Amino acid sequence: MDVCAYLDRIGFTEDPRIDLPTLRILHQRHLRTIPYENLDIQLGRFVPTDPDLAFRKLVTDRRGGWCYEMNGLFGAALTALGFDVTLVHASIEQGAASVQLSHLALVVDIGQPYLLDVGFGDGLLGPIPIREGIHRQGERQFGLEALGQGVWRFINHPSSSVRSFTFSVAPADPQIIANDSARLQMAANSPYVQNLVCQRHTAHGVSVLLGRVLCSLRSETPEVTFLQSAEAFTRALETEFGIVLPAASGLWATVCERHEVLFPASQATLIR
Repeated sequence: MDVCAYLDRIGFTEDPRIDLPTLRILHQRHLRTIPYENLDIQLGRFVPTDPDLAFRKLVTDRRGGWCYEMNGLFGAALTALGFDVTLVHASIEQGAASVQLSHLALVVDIGQPYLLDVGFGDGLLGPIPIREGIHRQGERQFGLEALGQGVWRFINHPSSSVRSFTFSVAPADPQIIANDSARLQMAANSPYVQNLVCQRHTAHGVSVLLGRVLCSLRSETPEVTFLQSAEAFTRALETEFGIVLPAASGLWATVCERHEVLFPASQATLIR
């Protein structure tokens, strides 16, 4: 991995040290620069779990990715910098979900283990120590619950759309990671196949695109925009998420069809 290119991509110009302040800055810069997105899955392009391919896509091509790419790349970069990194398997707790939702997270040990996650969308803003109790980051409150035998439950902040996941601190089996990734991007009932999602954190909040609904959370009152054309859709990808992908315009008809299922009576500002 060209770790210098990765650091340049996320705008990290400081001297990297193996310490918590550096870890926090790297986590924050990654979240604010590289968007979470599943456009390749929507386009029917298979997404491997190889971190070198994630580097090419997220760094060289300046795209975003989903958890296996985001945390895979972040973990590889941290390892290249000298951090003690473990990729860990997680299971998202999503009520009556029609498909088992798996996840990839990171544990980094700097004298004590920390949970990191740049691939969970609206989740952690930085590392939290793996110890039971409440963990606050700004106005957000997260929780960790020990379940025994090295298994923990991460409890997301109360206003999040995905409430929790369980994870083991044991190293994830690469074959299980690859199998889960393939299953979630190929199963017809997978939410990653059914729903187009982009998300990026900013210094002032977070921008989320779910299909044709763009939501900017920069205050107590979200700003919601109902995209009205393929041009508005691709423009939002570029201006809000830094994604330049001409092929995405071909998704517009499918996005509109899915919108009628998710939001049959949407009322929002129109972009023409």
